[in-house]
Amino acid sequence: MPFNKYFVSALSAFIIWGFFSLALKPLATYPSLDILFFRVFIATLFLLVITFFFRRHTLVEAKRTFMSFTLRKRKRTLLITVTGGFLLILNWFLFIYAINHVSLQSASFAYIICPILTTVLAFIILKERIDFWQWIAVALCVVSCVILSYGNFKDLIYSIVIALSFGFYLISQRRNNDFDKFLILTIQMLIASLVLLPFYPSYGGLVPTDFIFYALLLVIVIVFTIVPLFLNLYALKGLNSSTVGILMYTNPLIHFFLAIFYFKENVSVSQVISYTLIAISIVVFNITSLTNLNDKRRKKVVIK
Repeated sequence: MPFNKYFVSALSAFIIWGFFSLALKPLATYPSLDILFFRVFIATLFLLVITFFFRRHTLVEAKRTFMSFTLRKRKRTLLITVTGGFLLILNWFLFIYAINHVSLQSASFAYIICPILTTVLAFIILKERIDFWQWIAVALCVVSCVILSYGNFKDLIYSIVIALSFGFYLISQRRNNDFDKFLILTIQMLIASLVLLPFYPSYGGLVPTDFIFYALLLVIVIVFTIVPLFLNLYALKGLNSSTVGILMYTNPLIHFFLAIFYFKENVSVSQVISYTLIAISIVVFNITSLTNLNDKRRKKVVIK
């Protein structure tokens, strides 16, 4: 896997998500469900406006493609797309709750486990090849997780649920490559809104009136929702799930540094060791890619 636009897209998505807490933490006084409701509803409205007013041709093309499928493939496509919407909702709610009501580091821990689970799930379900160095990287990640989870078994269980929700999302969307990724994202957000809408009257709080709430929410919707989700889906067109999964480690690494240097959370020696192992594992996982890239560059030089 050479470093290409798909690799850059995946890496950019997780770097953006790594700074999500900067916009989310100031909203800690608001209920997690309210943040989720408004995030999904506003994002869906944005996407629908863009799709119907500026990208109608993609709808026509998607309809033509969908109608050309067999009945079995239509059902499979619908199932994958709908499941993706449900998994996003579950993942977002649990993540927001962890950030605002547990700790930033507990939320980060979920995304430390997630790449390992995603890599293993891709190996089992999608039969994706994992070479020797990539298995070494996975082993390093497992060791780091064991160190981090010591004495925090309850948080570990909670983090596994968050990790599995996003891991299965990546796995499912790897097989959803027949349609425009922006359109898929729009459909999944619409599904998410339809799922949440019946719950809003009963579980939604008072409509916020503070300007800061809507200003930060707008940033969350555009910068931390639409852009990285689209980049992530786009990356899955050209990368396997295990590679995208391991790149996810940039997310908790950024969370970790923000927790130390910005939010001033206490950090133990074991956490420093664990995150160092994670940083090493990212490099190890991509050793083959780096080697292939250097070989290609050398061949180009020889040809010239």
